[in-house]
Amino acid sequence: MRHSRVQTNVKNKEIEIEGIKIEEGNSAKYLGTIMNAENLIEEEIKERIGAGNRSFFAHKKIFQSKLITRKPKERLYHTVIRPVVVYGSECWVLTENIKEKLLVFERRLLR
Repeated sequence: MRHSRVQTNVKNKEIEIEGIKIEEGNSAKYLGTIMNAENLIEEEIKERIGAGNRSFFAHKKIFQSKLITRKPKERLYHTVIRPVVVYGSECWVLTENIKEKLLVFERRLLR
């Protein structure tokens, strides 16, 4: 599990469990979702869009193929790439900025 440190005025923000010291962090990834101290989802959205890009480029040859028609490519997008991006989106509180980022990602891939 990844975590990043939080700078605080309190000197010892560690928990010790069975001799293992665990430091306090400001964000962690749990079940594929990034959780942070401020409950902001911008970091999560960037990570999801990045995962969608990696998924798209893994299937890039299929999307660029002239032998495959548009319909199967759209189906591949809707069944493979979009679920990667919107995983956990039931809990997101979307702002206009975040909505625009997601729409830009989708329009860019569907061109």
